[in-house]
Amino acid sequence: MRAVVFEKPGQIEVTKVDDPTPGASDAILKVEACGICGTDLHLLNGDISSARYPVVPGHEFCGEVVAVGPGVTNVRVGDFVAVDPNLPDGVCRFCRMGKTNLCENYSALGVTLDGAAAEFVRVPSHVAFAVPANLPRPWGTLVEPLSCAVHGFDQVGVHLADSYLIYGAGTMGLMLAQLARHAGAASVDMVDKNPARFELAKRLAADRIADTADQFDRSDGWDVVIDATGVVAAIEDGLRRVRRGGTFLVFGVASGEARAKLSPFDVYRDEIRIIGSMAVLNSFERALALVVRGVINSEAMISHRFGLDDYAKAIDTFKSGGGLKIQVAPSAQPVAQPSLASSASTSPARN
Repeated sequence: MRAVVFEKPGQIEVTKVDDPTPGASDAILKVEACGICGTDLHLLNGDISSARYPVVPGHEFCGEVVAVGPGVTNVRVGDFVAVDPNLPDGVCRFCRMGKTNLCENYSALGVTLDGAAAEFVRVPSHVAFAVPANLPRPWGTLVEPLSCAVHGFDQVGVHLADSYLIYGAGTMGLMLAQLARHAGAASVDMVDKNPARFELAKRLAADRIADTADQFDRSDGWDVVIDATGVVAAIEDGLRRVRRGGTFLVFGVASGEARAKLSPFDVYRDEIRIIGSMAVLNSFERALALVVRGVINSEAMISHRFGLDDYAKAIDTFKSGGGLKIQVAPSAQPVAQPSLASSASTSPARN
């Protein structure tokens, strides 16, 4: 079969590799599409210590089951499924505590095991979840990133009529904003440096959006402030905007060397909760249910679709901020939606 292969950090090849065959508890999928996100860039750059090379990338994906091992009972040939790529070991201290997303021996399809930037992919059947036949197939790639956002909301602890301020109107920021609206937010304000994103953000969820929070008349701050950019300046600014007794969620992925300044006294005096959100934790099936119910505008989230041969172009488009969710699909003809592609930000984000 044909597949994208990261031979080593910085080196992309589209080449032929052996077809996958199922183990006793595995399923083989014919890949419909896989999304590109910041993790793929970190993998390409050699920034993930647990990664192994060569590896086929692609961890946000969906596809049709074309073969199963003899021990598989939860899916069958012909099912269309979305896949949770995270494979904790189940035995380390954190797994025993129920915090599988913090697994000490973490493994994931598309990172430590071959992923879905290929014609076919092998997956453990227990991480494959059937998608209703009436759902447009490309939307299945959105379940994994949405499941990260759902876990983020689990960390926040949702209260009805909370006010939200979200930094970043990329894919993840817009998903978070739509979840906040669905969860009963009193208001959703957003900050993004690119005005081209404002119209879409307002259409999907934002009450107000501006290039700085200074433009909002809210001297007492917001109940929940979320950074979906990973940009230190945004994090530092957001920490100043949390209402007394409020919560700050670090959702965007900053570099390991990044450092942000804060006032410990303000955190103490105002009882501000500062929390992180790492990957997925018992949130994949709930995210699938939200996609099926139309809680997020899935059509608006997907801005580009490239074939395997254009994987490098897809990566360049992602790095340039030239769209929202960018897909790669084995059978795809290159497609872009200019109205969405033009509403991108050049700020790094957890996309």
